[in-house]
Amino acid sequence: MLIHLKQLLTPDELAQARALLQAADAPWIDGRRSAGAQAVQAKNNEQLAQDSPSATTLRALVLAAVQRDPLFFSAALPRKIFNPLFNRYGGGMNFYGAHVDNAVLHSRAPDQWVRTDVSCTVFLADPDEYEGGELVVHDTYGQQAVKLPAGDAVLYPGASVHEVRPVTRGARLASFFWVESMVRSDEQRRLLFELDMALLALRKTQGESAEATRLTGVYHNLLRMWAST
Repeated sequence: MLIHLKQLLTPDELAQARALLQAADAPWIDGRRSAGAQAVQAKNNEQLAQDSPSATTLRALVLAAVQRDPLFFSAALPRKIFNPLFNRYGGGMNFYGAHVDNAVLHSRAPDQWVRTDVSCTVFLADPDEYEGGELVVHDTYGQQAVKLPAGDAVLYPGASVHEVRPVTRGARLASFFWVESMVRSDEQRRLLFELDMALLALRKTQGESAEATRLTGVYHNLLRMWAST
């Protein structure tokens, strides 16, 4: 399930993020430092140093944005969120070949292990600022290429094979992180999300009807059955 989160960041937040990432003294390091044994063979990009003041400010900015977004909550049902990271593809042929992320990763802030049920990429450069750089997610329905406006984000299954196509012009800036969901199964999360969206549409057209109340009960009873907190 791919979910497009539109305008996750406000214009002011986006401007602040871009200013920090594009600063002359931004502490970019080799992105392969954070890759696992398999992924490091496919990775060719830069990553903002996690222990820098810029990264600390940007982490707080992105976390505040996702925690206020109702669509993010409905789709991911977050239990833990890995500290957001920031990367840059540019300067020629930066890319990240097809790979699968580690199932469990250690998040520095806070100090905890996070199961990577859901992946999230927040785009911080507009599509016309760079060529290539599509996030390509491989699933049972085929390949889906994603290249969104700056400030938008995409959620997709953490278990999927995915890649970032080579950037041949300009610079692709993004934040990325993972979510450990209260509901471990992607299929169960999908059903809960579709039911939640249907309830919102039902209330919009018919108000708080008896049917909406009963279906709300079904949603919460399923969540109660499947969720771990």
